[in-house]
Amino acid sequence: MSQTLIQPDDTITLWGILIVWASVSIYLEQRFNWASKISGAIIALIGAIILSNTGVIPTESSVYDAVWDVIVPLAIPLLLFHVNFKKIWQESGKLLIIFFISSVGTIAGTIISFIILKDHIPYLEKIGAMMSASYTGGGVNFAAMAAKFDTPGEMVSATVVADNLMMAIYFVILMMIPAIAFFRKRFKTPHIEEVEQGIGNDDGKTLAESFWKRKEISLKDMALAIGTAFLLVIVSFKVADFIAGIIPAEEGSSFILILLNGLFGDQYLMLTTITFIMLALFPRYFESINGSQEMGTFLIYIFFVVIGVPASIPLIVQNAPLLLVFVFIIVLFNMVISLGAGKLLKYNLEDILVASNANIGGPTTAAAMAIAKGWKNLVGPILVVGTLGYIIGNYIGTFLGFWFSSMM
Repeated sequence: MSQTLIQPDDTITLWGILIVWASVSIYLEQRFNWASKISGAIIALIGAIILSNTGVIPTESSVYDAVWDVIVPLAIPLLLFHVNFKKIWQESGKLLIIFFISSVGTIAGTIISFIILKDHIPYLEKIGAMMSASYTGGGVNFAAMAAKFDTPGEMVSATVVADNLMMAIYFVILMMIPAIAFFRKRFKTPHIEEVEQGIGNDDGKTLAESFWKRKEISLKDMALAIGTAFLLVIVSFKVADFIAGIIPAEEGSSFILILLNGLFGDQYLMLTTITFIMLALFPRYFESINGSQEMGTFLIYIFFVVIGVPASIPLIVQNAPLLLVFVFIIVLFNMVISLGAGKLLKYNLEDILVASNANIGGPTTAAAMAIAKGWKNLVGPILVVGTLGYIIGNYIGTFLGFWFSSMM
């Protein structure tokens, strides 16, 4: 490993860099309009790429492993605490439908892209699982599938680079579409018209800052949020390990047993499932905890920093071009199916765009887009609906991963 300014075993400094840069990214997003439009997530990731490629921080460290092993699973329940089943249908029914249709676009695109490129990209069955899960949910699903299928680190890094570049390009396209006359003539655009009429941000703040405004939060809220999230992680991981131990999945086992082991013995799937069961059983308890969305989002920003760290420029040049084609096909199918189905169902253009964004980048990036564009009435519903991607993404990725493996 080449020498860097900060050594891999300087854990306090590395933790400080991760957390400080995540904080800076959030600050910039909420302080400046240009940063709000780019999104703090992309700022966090680009900053990490620069730091690692200029020799400031190492590309490997136990600190980064801890983020994958602890921070990511902890963020999942925190982001799910305020999901309300009744609210999803009452306030977000149409958005939920187009979100699921958009997910079908992700699945179709992944299958087609895999069939075209499986003989040209190594470990594509693993990458396909990662990207189908990520492009249904978000970064946490990417991390879950990368860990589950034990994808080689260099391929994870190359995929991250291709994924992030594709997401950045797609987000720019999504931000541009509302201003294009072709789409304005063919879709209803009530939220855009509301913004254009001057109804929206008039307090001098960025839209991101207006949305993430101060909320009442107590020490008890923080304790319950973190404590409950850790308890769910511990119980879920122990249950998953126990089930994995009693369902054989060795070489020679049947496909059904391997699939069952992968589904019920997977720590991330068990975590999302048990969290959802608890939400259904004790809705008032979880609704009473303030700040969980903010804490979970902050942890995800730390993760965004970490996934940019291994992005070696030589590795990008060597491996990313074909991977970029792979993810481009997935995103293309997602966009075409989302817009086509939305047109047939007479959806608002804004609903279609944020649903597709929630698939490709996750609910927080979709909310960031809605915030940046001034579509305030869509921010809450897409956070609620998009969060479901964290649940179904892992199941989709697991199924496609096993299926693709059987084709290799």
